[in-house]
Amino acid sequence: FHVNAEQGYFHCFGCGAGGDVITFIRKIENLDYIDAVKFLAQRAGMELPEDGRDEAAARIRGRIYEANREAARFFHRCLYSEEGKNALAYLRGRGLTERTIKHFGLGYSPNSRYALVRQLRSLGFRDEEIIRANLGFQGRYGSKGALDRFADRVMFPIIDLRGDVIGFGGRVLGDGTPKYLNSPDSVVFNKSRNLFALNLAKNTKLGRIILTEGYMDTISLYQSGFDCAVASLGTALTADHAKLLSRFTKEVVICYDADSAGIQAANRAIPMLEKTGLKVRVLRVTGAKDPDEFLKKYGPDAFSRLLDQSENYVEYNLRQLQSNYDLSDPVQKTEFARAGAEILAQLDSPVEREVYAGQLSEITGIGKSALLQEIQRVRDIRLRNAKKKQTRREMIPVNQIQPKNRQLRYENPRSARAEEGILRLLMLDGSLVSQTQGLEPSQFSSPVLGKIYGILLGHLSQGRSLQLGALEGELEGEEITLLAHILGQPVAMEHSAAAMIDYRAVIEREAMRRQNTNDEAVLLAARDTYRKKKSISQGDG
Repeated sequence: FHVNAEQGYFHCFGCGAGGDVITFIRKIENLDYIDAVKFLAQRAGMELPEDGRDEAAARIRGRIYEANREAARFFHRCLYSEEGKNALAYLRGRGLTERTIKHFGLGYSPNSRYALVRQLRSLGFRDEEIIRANLGFQGRYGSKGALDRFADRVMFPIIDLRGDVIGFGGRVLGDGTPKYLNSPDSVVFNKSRNLFALNLAKNTKLGRIILTEGYMDTISLYQSGFDCAVASLGTALTADHAKLLSRFTKEVVICYDADSAGIQAANRAIPMLEKTGLKVRVLRVTGAKDPDEFLKKYGPDAFSRLLDQSENYVEYNLRQLQSNYDLSDPVQKTEFARAGAEILAQLDSPVEREVYAGQLSEITGIGKSALLQEIQRVRDIRLRNAKKKQTRREMIPVNQIQPKNRQLRYENPRSARAEEGILRLLMLDGSLVSQTQGLEPSQFSSPVLGKIYGILLGHLSQGRSLQLGALEGELEGEEITLLAHILGQPVAMEHSAAAMIDYRAVIEREAMRRQNTNDEAVLLAARDTYRKKKSISQGDG
C-alpha cells in the first residue's frame, strides 16, 4: 500500500484500489462523495460551500435523513400508545427490558396506510420525499399520494456508523407475510453495505464481532452484555459486508441458527470473511435453535463459555465434511480422509497442517504421516497448476497493463502503455508539457486516457494544480482509481525527457496506423460499392 503525500494519492498494489484522499475516505468510511468531503471538511475545521448539482443531491439526502429520523420518533411513540400495546407486549414477551427497547429505538407502525404519511406531511415533508425515502410508496388504482410502506409491524431502526437512521426493518405481528419487511435501497441506504447494530459493535472492547442472522438475536446478545453483535439486513452476507467488518475487528464469530439454512449461510460466509484477512470462528448453538433462545434457557455465562469453545473454520469445515460420510465403511473413510486433506492443503502454515492432520488422524484412524503425505501431494499439484497459470500470464504481457475495470479496457495496449507514461510524467513534472506540443487527445487510442490527457493540458494552460484532488470533479471514480494506479508505477525521472519523446513517437505511430487502416477500409468499401453498381448496370443492359 503506497501513499504519495506530495502528489496527494494512494495506491494499493494488492487490490488495485487507488485515488486521492476523498476516494480513500469514501472506501474506508463507507461514505458517498458528498459525505466524504463533509467528513474531511469537518475534520479540518472548514465550512463546505455547496452549489449546483452537488447542493441539490446533498439537500435530497438531508431530507431523507430527516424523514427517517422523524419516522423513527413516530414509530417509538406509537409503541407506547394504545394501538401499539400488542407490539410492546411482544417485545416484553421476548425478554427485552425498557432500557433495551429505548436504546435501540424500537417502535411500532400502526395498522394503517396513512398514519406515518399524515405525520410526515404535518412536518412539511412532501409525498415525493416520503416515497424517495422509501417510507411510503405510490398507491395504485387511482389512489392519490403516498401510502405507508410499513403497517402493523414491530419496527427496528437501522442506524449507520455516523448515527443517522437510514432505513427500517419491520416484523409482522401475527401470521402475515413477509415475516420481516426491510426498507428498499435508497440514496442513503444499501443493504449490501450496512449491518444492523454495527454503530454499537464498532466500539466493543471484547475483541471480536459476533455475526447473527437477525435483529432479535443481535439485540438479545447486546442486552446480555455482548455489545459486539451485528446482523445483515435481510440479505446473505456480501463481500462488502466482509470488508466493512474487517475495518473494526480481526475476528468474526459466525453465530447462525443451527438448522440447515444456517449451516449453508455459514458455509457461504466463511470464504468471504477469510479473503479480507479476518480470523473466522463458528459457534455451534447446542440445546437451542438460535442465540436468543439459548440465552433465555442457559444465561449469559453459558453463552460466554460456548463462545470460547467456538471452532475455527478448519475444525468447522472438517466437522461438516465428516457428516457426509459413514466412517464405519472403509471406502467412505478413505474418501473422507482425501477430502479432508484437500481442506488442510489450503493451510499455508506447516504447524497448522501438522496439528489438523493429527486431528484428522484421530477421527479416521489413518496414520498422521500418511495424511501429511497426502496433504503434501495435493499442495504439490496445486503449486504446479499455479506455476502453469503464472507462466501463461507472463507470456501474455498485454493483460498486465489492462485496467481492472473491464469497461476501461485498452484496445491498443502498445499505445496505451505509452499514453500512461505521458500522463504519469506530466503529473510528476508539469514542465514536461513542452514535449507534448502538437500531441492531441484524439491521437490517444484509449478514450479514458485521452480524456485525462486533455484535462491535464487544460489545468497546465491555466496554471492549476495537477494533484489528484484537483481533478476529482472532472473525473469519475473509476477514472481516478485508474490514474492513481498509473501514478503508482515506478518511474526514473532522470530520463523523463527522453522517455516523453519515446512515448510520443509510439502514440503518433499507432495513431497513424489506425488512420491508415481506416482509410484503407473506406477505400475497400468504396471499391465494393462501385463493383455492385457496375454489376447491376451491366445486368440491366
